[in-house]
Amino acid sequence: MRASDAERERVAEALRDAVAEGRLDMEEFEERLEATYKARTHGELAPLVRDLPAPGVRPPSVPASPASAASSASSGEVDWPSRIGGTATSRGAFAFWGGFGRRGTWTVGRKFTAFAMWGGGEIDLREARFESAETVIRCFTIMGGMGVTVPPELTVRVRGFGLMGGFGDRATGEGTPGSPRVTVTGFALMGGIGVERKQRKTAKRGVAGGPRKELR
Repeated sequence: MRASDAERERVAEALRDAVAEGRLDMEEFEERLEATYKARTHGELAPLVRDLPAPGVRPPSVPASPASAASSASSGEVDWPSRIGGTATSRGAFAFWGGFGRRGTWTVGRKFTAFAMWGGGEIDLREARFESAETVIRCFTIMGGMGVTVPPELTVRVRGFGLMGGFGDRATGEGTPGSPRVTVTGFALMGGIGVERKQRKTAKRGVAGGPRKELR
């Protein structure tokens, strides 16, 4: 049976919820969203959300406690004073029908603004330095998706919201003493933005790898 515009939009809404909740990564989200708007039949739409909950069905956010944030770090204490200060290497990012990435070793500006329309973006703070001990990351997306990944030791507050989309928070909580304070705010219109805590990849592997360069 042929799919209607309303049915395609319901599938797109489920995908936006999923990326905001961390169920899909940015690459999966972009691939599925593109396939959604190209779909012509129910048979083409169904596989795109078969492994996802219905739109609007979301688990409650569980803020990270100081104890859990500290205990989840397996690579020892972070030397925060050495990672605060210096000149920012990036203060913003933009994607239109494409994507952007800020990850690896880079210095995030005191105020960082990211925008994605019909595209996606990734902001990874796990190996980042910080221009200031107080950092505000503003994320805006229109029919797109964005993910913000923070390490377990970082103090994080999430203040964003979504309209016909989602702004997922799996990161709010205190970090270890002396950590920068990062506030993630913004707006998702018919899109998805997700903020979550993850261990550093070197900690997962259990080996000390060399620093990664920022990818633009």
